[in-house]
Amino acid sequence: MRIEVLTTFPGIIEAVTAESILGRARQKGIVEVEAVNLRDFAADRHKTTDDEPFGGGPGMVMKCEPVFAAVEALTARRPGARARIVLMTPQGRRLDQKMVEELAAESYVIVVCGRYEGVDERIREHLVTDEISIGDYVLSGGEIPALVVIDAVARLVPGVLGDEASVESESFSSGLLEYPQYTRPADFRGLQVPEVLLSGNHELIRQWRRVAALKRTRERRPDLLEEDEKCN
Repeated sequence: MRIEVLTTFPGIIEAVTAESILGRARQKGIVEVEAVNLRDFAADRHKTTDDEPFGGGPGMVMKCEPVFAAVEALTARRPGARARIVLMTPQGRRLDQKMVEELAAESYVIVVCGRYEGVDERIREHLVTDEISIGDYVLSGGEIPALVVIDAVARLVPGVLGDEASVESESFSSGLLEYPQYTRPADFRGLQVPEVLLSGNHELIRQWRRVAALKRTRERRPDLLEEDEKCN
């Protein structure tokens, strides 16, 4: 899988994706992540990527020329490849596990990081295929949201995680929050691990985890159960 991130601050992307699970996946060539500096595609000598909004108003708006030029240059390097072009914006579709799975099935994703007061509307209307938000709040730019998407998507790519089965039991993968987890010691200051987890009976453990996941979801995210009932 290849992910290219268009940003005016490539160092933010490189710093995070060089570490931990993502860093190892990049070293092995399982996932390719490239931070592309939008300033390299600016037409003027000052490498300008933003300008004042038409009609007046506070702040600056990201120009369409560098973004279009960057996407066209990147896709030209991969003739025939279909790119999913994602704009990170608070106005986009809320990121969830279903969308993460959709993106993980792609082989080529370009992520556009907005800044300032947003992007020229022509980028939304005529260039991107998806608009994604990570929540109902505003950040300084799209780099941190882009990293959230990259991390969530990359861990679903085969070979990225050491144990592929761990993905199946995580929160939201089954539509439920994950069941409680414990490790050694079995008794910590009088706080005991549930006996069933020490029994060695895999069927009883599976049943306990299912009930615990349902209980936790009902207590913390009942909306997930309501959504599942609507679908069924």
